[in-house]
Amino acid sequence: MSFSVIIPVLNEEGVINDAIARIRDIDGSSGAEIIVVDGGNDCRTIGAIISEGVAKVPSPCGRGRQMNEGARHATGGILLFLHADTELPLNALPLIENAMRDGRYEAGAFDLTIKSPRPVFRMIEFSASLRSRITRIPFGDQAIFIRRDYFEKIGGYQDIPVMEDVEIMKRIRKKGDRIIILRSRVATSSRRWEKEGIVRCTLRNWLLQVLYPLGVPARTLARLYK
Repeated sequence: MSFSVIIPVLNEEGVINDAIARIRDIDGSSGAEIIVVDGGNDCRTIGAIISEGVAKVPSPCGRGRQMNEGARHATGGILLFLHADTELPLNALPLIENAMRDGRYEAGAFDLTIKSPRPVFRMIEFSASLRSRITRIPFGDQAIFIRRDYFEKIGGYQDIPVMEDVEIMKRIRKKGDRIIILRSRVATSSRRWEKEGIVRCTLRNWLLQVLYPLGVPARTLARLYK
């Protein structure tokens, strides 16, 4: 089973080389394809990459667009969409391969850890894991993975400003296909919560999760996200 790790970035030149190094440290990564898709006008992030053998892809800005562009360049049988500030467990690829081997699942993701010792983040982690296990609709920071042929068949991500991860997962569920949530955890940075304020960021995320299923347009929700 072959893998393409697709990293959509915007102004991530400060962390991208560490992100690539972490991917190459995980088990079975020697054959994995790494594709960094830069949505910045000046492509500063891909310009900062020092590692050899990484596909550097410029793209119009927008996470859905960038991930679709990365998928168009991918050759792996499994597409793994990874945020630059999210760290995979060392056995991530064998875990995915084992979960996807028998064909029962078309997509999946991991449970979530937030890289901070503050107790409030344990509550956020618990809420995120409980929600994704009940709904089988993980978010992008949980490192979503999808079979490439299936991703192409359903048309990839929609070109919407927010909730592109939720939209594609809901589409998979609506088709009656299965999504697995692995119990191993990815570790994502707390920087977004710390920068915006933990309470404000959490309440906003919860509000988006309530409004989107009610049919509020993604472009309207994008104004709340900013």
